[in-house]
Amino acid sequence: MIDNIDIEILKILQKDGRSSASDIGKSVGLSAPAAGDRIKKLTEKGIIKEFAAVLDHKNAGLDLTAYVFIVSEHSDHYENFIKNANECEAVMECHSITGSGSHILKVRVKNSQSLEDLLYEIQNWPGVSRTQSNVVLSSYKEKTSIDLNILTVSYTHLRAHETLRY
Repeated sequence: MIDNIDIEILKILQKDGRSSASDIGKSVGLSAPAAGDRIKKLTEKGIIKEFAAVLDHKNAGLDLTAYVFIVSEHSDHYENFIKNANECEAVMECHSITGSGSHILKVRVKNSQSLEDLLYEIQNWPGVSRTQSNVVLSSYKEKTSIDLNILTVSYTHLRAHETLRY
């Protein structure tokens, strides 16, 4: 279970993953070692998956973003599909979905030729029977952080509920 101090630490780290334990501690009213311990525990619990730099894909030379819907032949190929998606550097996200396909991939490549090459590769993965691609023309919102205010409400509500039971 995480508390409101953990939530505040997570908010700070989502804004700047390079924040020091000392600076975080000052912001949340803890010593640097106590803040560092909490960050370590949040990482060990798997709440913090990794620390990474968020790059501007266009400035990095990956000008084309597309969503690729996958229709698979049979669920026997599910594990291989996931393995291939995880190993493919151009695949930014892979989700199992409902609807007309089995998965959706978010991919980033240099240009339309690179997308064509990638689609050829994906269409040759075992079990892929068809793909449908949607190319992103413009992006107006794209973020890496999640809304932690929901956790604050949930945690407060849970604590109030526990108090009422006693």
